[in-house]
Amino acid sequence: MTTKIEGGLPAKPVEAPVVADATQARASAATRDSAVSPTPPVDSLRLTGEAVGIKTMAKDMAQPSKLDMARIKEIRSAIDSGSYQINPQEIASRLLALERELLK
Repeated sequence: MTTKIEGGLPAKPVEAPVVADATQARASAATRDSAVSPTPPVDSLRLTGEAVGIKTMAKDMAQPSKLDMARIKEIRSAIDSGSYQINPQEIASRLLALERELLK
């Protein structure tokens, strides 16, 4: 596929404006030897409610969770023995509740 670009080049080259003389930008020896004071910050940041919530959630997720090892062992043994009952209605209800919570 070929695309033809039409239009000519500018009649004369574009000239860049002249910047101040480079010798003026150099610091004197006295200035180079003196300490530079920091510039006070001028930027500011304000977080929205969602951002604060996400920050809190990320902080909570970074901490190790507290697992109920006794309950985990109980469920594992029930699965191994075949006595663990799955309640599809309860699973569906909790998934819908989670979806509602996420949509808020």
